[in-house]
Amino acid sequence: MKILIADDDAVSRRLLEKMLERAGYEVISVDNGRKAVEHLLSADGPRLALIDWVMPELDGPSVCHEVRKLAEKSYVYIILLTSKESKENTVEGLKAGADDYVTKPCNPEELKARLLAGLRILQLEDKLIDAREEMRFKASHDALTSLWNRGIILEFLDRELDRSRRERSFMSLLLCDVDHFKQINDVHGHPVGDEVLQRVATLLRDSLRSYDAVGRYGGEEFLILLIGCDAIRTRDRAEQLREAVANSVFATARGPLSLTVSIGALAIGDWGSSLTGPDLLKKVDEALYGAKAAGRNCVLLARPPLGEPLNSGPKVEKIPLTGR
Repeated sequence: MKILIADDDAVSRRLLEKMLERAGYEVISVDNGRKAVEHLLSADGPRLALIDWVMPELDGPSVCHEVRKLAEKSYVYIILLTSKESKENTVEGLKAGADDYVTKPCNPEELKARLLAGLRILQLEDKLIDAREEMRFKASHDALTSLWNRGIILEFLDRELDRSRRERSFMSLLLCDVDHFKQINDVHGHPVGDEVLQRVATLLRDSLRSYDAVGRYGGEEFLILLIGCDAIRTRDRAEQLREAVANSVFATARGPLSLTVSIGALAIGDWGSSLTGPDLLKKVDEALYGAKAAGRNCVLLARPPLGEPLNSGPKVEKIPLTGR
């Protein structure tokens, strides 16, 4: 564990360094308050600090105040070192953001014990942060595939649809379905089916740009949002994803498997601006159903809604089947 010592007295600072190094700490030493703040607020700065009350540039309470005001990193546990013994001074230091204080000259064993108390608090904070992040992940991600779950990917759809309308830009929906998935479960068992979904999810996620999004829509279906794609680009990207799956061999506990996906695609531009998210999902689901009916392992682009000019959106088009 890193620890910062801030003391303008070179002798005191060196004595503390030796004691803490023998106790197993990685020690960083500075001789004024400004340097202490810089180290404590750095990306990989110490999370334990011994700060002398009286120092050049910034005194101990001022260091505490600056760290508490500006820190956006993990919590820093600060012990003030002081020869001031009045209750007023103690209250001042604690109000400024110190966690504890030790009077000088320090009793080595007392100081070590107080540092151990600080370590316990930091470890507790780390556990709480880990638990919070785990809960946040579980609330937003599908438990099996680790993709965005249905609720979150639909939130993304609503947000990107609003942005597309404001900016009059294109976006696309792809609804991908693993072909003959029931047969995979029936022949190889549900654990293998789960592995297949995990492998397909990873392939889809790794094939997208950082600003696109993919989520598990339900069962063996995956919903993909492509940002800034018109009808032609949508068709090309959908076909690339179809080919990537069809040309892959997926490792499972029962051996390697080859499989395919069917994809319904929808490019959203001006003709989609009046439709809601559920309307668009219905259209892309109809396109997926059409791809299934056309023989699977293909891409089908959706039509504009009835009454819209055909030149303002993509017509239904089955991509010629290549590969298997």
